[in-house]
Amino acid sequence: MMSKEKITFRIDRDRKAALDAIAIHSNCDRSHILNEAVATYLEMYQWQTEEIQKGIAEANTGDFADDEEVKATFARLTNVY
Repeated sequence: MMSKEKITFRIDRDRKAALDAIAIHSNCDRSHILNEAVATYLEMYQWQTEEIQKGIAEANTGDFADDEEVKATFARLTNVY
């Protein structure tokens, strides 16, 4: 089991109320909801940072997409289903 530490921070009243509502509907305490939110944020931020670093490394080696790859990716991402 990972050791836990207590932190304190300020939050807007509306956000606190929203957290409490989520906690009530999830049958969890506020601390659990906050831990999930922080874990999700950290995962997203770490993934984003890693992807940026990969892109920088590719750019530094001259590994760029050609026009056809860019067009294909753009078409795939803008295709309406």
